[in-house]
Amino acid sequence: MYLYIIAIGWAYVVLLVAVTAKSFTAGVLAFVFYGLLPLGLVFHITLRQIRRSRMAAQERLGQPDRADPQPDQDRLL
Repeated sequence: MYLYIIAIGWAYVVLLVAVTAKSFTAGVLAFVFYGLLPLGLVFHITLRQIRRSRMAAQERLGQPDRADPQPDQDRLL
């Protein structure tokens, strides 16, 4: 939850920096390199950790992965 608030604040600050840049190109580059890439990296790492913990919890409970088609194939045979 707090990650989203921080990300929104960071994106707002970077957007203001990009708007006040001297040229359009400098603004776009500032927004991409100071905003989109760092936020994308943070969200990728965070979501990967969340996915891993959910998969580990499912394995501990003995529930099959919903993306795995193998249990469905066994029932058809």
